[in-house]
Amino acid sequence: MRKIKPLYDRVLVERLEENNRTAGGIVIPPSAQEKAQIGKVIAVGKGCICDDGSVRALIVKEGDKVFFGKYSGTEVDDNHLIIREEEILGIVE
Repeated sequence: MRKIKPLYDRVLVERLEENNRTAGGIVIPPSAQEKAQIGKVIAVGKGCICDDGSVRALIVKEGDKVFFGKYSGTEVDDNHLIIREEEILGIVE
């Protein structure tokens, strides 16, 4: 993948693979699977620009596992997307 450095309050996230089997052992084909909503933060921007012109650092950092909304962000390719920090719903521990 090309080197992408997100700007301001944006975050580059790599989707993590989800389990392709149900609890009963049935294999779900790729055409029927939904895309993962959990990903790993690959890169972060410098921070959010506040109303007074100051820059607030982002809470998430590279390497964090995050949960985001189904329709969040802009897809870069099949496994990567760029989202705003405010679209991240939580950090997975």
